[in-house]
Parts: sequence; C-alpha cells; structure tokens
Amino acid sequence: MKQYHNHRAVDGVSFDVRKQSIFGLLGPNGAGKTSLIRIITTITGADEGEVLIDGQAINRLTPMDIGYLPEERGLYKKMKVGDQLMFLAQLKGLSKIEAKSKIDKWFEKFEITDWWNKKVDELSKGMQQKVQFISTVMHEPKLLILDEPFSGLDPINTNLIKDEIYRLNKEGTSIIFSTHRMEQVEEICEDIVLMNQGKIILEGKVDQIKEDFKDNVYKIGFKGKLPSQLANENFKVLEDKEDHVIIKINEGYSSNALLQSLISEGIQINSYQEIMPTLNEIFIKKVGSSNE
Repeated sequence: MKQYHNHRAVDGVSFDVRKQSIFGLLGPNGAGKTSLIRIITTITGADEGEVLIDGQAINRLTPMDIGYLPEERGLYKKMKVGDQLMFLAQLKGLSKIEAKSKIDKWFEKFEITDWWNKKVDELSKGMQQKVQFISTVMHEPKLLILDEPFSGLDPINTNLIKDEIYRLNKEGTSIIFSTHRMEQVEEICEDIVLMNQGKIILEGKVDQIKEDFKDNVYKIGFKGKLPSQLANENFKVLEDKEDHVIIKINEGYSSNALLQSLISEGIQINSYQEIMPTLNEIFIKKVGSSNE
C-alpha cells in the first residue's frame, strides 16, 4: 500500500510474476503503475506490505539486480554517450573493464560503434532510446522493468529491441512490461495485471482472459447470396457484407446449431471463425465498469 496525502496510489495490490516470464502491468493514467514500480525498484518505500525477489525482501542492494527503463527518459543530454554508459554501468556495480567490454558488445550489436563520442542531444529520439535500453540491460539484471520501451522507435528498431527482449527473457531474465499499446501486450506478454484507481481489477493469463471475455461472435464467409433477411431468435446479425456476415449467438445456442441453420437456408459456407475480443476491448470494458 502507498498513500500520498489524501490519495491512495497503491491499494492492497498483490500478484506474482513467474520467473523468466514476460508480465504485463497495465492500467490507465493514474492507475498506480508508476507508484508500484517505484516501490519495486526501491525508489520509494511501501507504507504497508513487502516486495520479494527470488523469495527475498527488497533492500538497498536490490537495484543491482533490476534494470528499469522509465517512460520519462533520464539521459544527460550534454554528456557523451560512451562516458554516460560507463558511468551508469559502474553505478550498477560493473568495473571499468567489464563496463567497457559490455558496452562495446552492445554497440557492435546495434551497429552504433561510432556513437561513443556523440553527445546525447545530437541523437534523434529513437537513437536516444537505443542508448537508454543499453543502459538498462548492460548489467544483465534478473528483473527487467520496461515502461513504453518502443516509444520513439521506427518499425525496424522496434523489432531490434523486441528481439533483444525475447533473447534476454530466454536467457533467464524476468520482465515486467508496461504500455498503453494493447496489441503489443497481446504479442509479448504471457500474464497480465490490470490496475485502476490503485487496485487490481483483472489478472491472469492473456489467452484465458480473452477466452473468459469472448462474446459468442462469429465471422462466416460464404459464396452466393444470402436470403434478404436471416431470421432466427437464437442469433443476431451484426454485420452483413457481400462475402461474409458477423453473427452474435445467444446463450444456450451452439455454434454447430448456427452452422446448421445457415446451411438449411441454402448458404454455401467457405470460412467460419470465432471472433475473440482484443485486450484493448477488454481493457476499456473493465476500466469503464470499475469507474462506475
């Protein structure tokens, strides 16, 4: 729990991040995500409760095991890139020799070996983001917290950073991923927690959550012509196009029964798929209902 004057930013929040998983921490602005991340990274302390990493309560040494990429970037704009990364690496406990070796490897990997003496304010926003990412991971943290990691990146560099996130995760790093881009969460995360007004309002595996929120809606492709009106008290036509219809079936009516009903109308069906809700739709629905 975390209280600021008359505002409770984090209220009874409790969840587990599975080791070596990619975990989504989601919520609208003001939900309490940043306050929670600051507690995990020991920037601030919790008023009640505790955070455990590998079964041990966090302490002043915990930041050495964490990499944190905040949404608001923190590079020194007038400092040379190489000098800045050396400084940040040594803050994380690396020796000068270790830091130089790791930075050189990352520069080669990202094909930016000529950036060492560039000042940060000479770089584009996307280039600065690559430097910030290196500063976050070069000490090989056990836990990596990424807040909008693809902000400012073009599609090529987004894929570059994404590949590195997957590689780090495969090699043992647990990752907490926070973003407002729900399509990225669907692609990247295995489990999620959705916060609103300091509380958890939804949690679980992404696939299971989508299964739980499905609404019996199907897209059916066909050849030929539909009857002028599909009349059936067991389903409702939501969209009627030249080559497909989208139908919502009522509770207690099966998809097999829907198919049989359409075939009995003489419709030649060539495709049939259930439309699953997107995380974005679920996000809007849950946050909206929790605000009522």
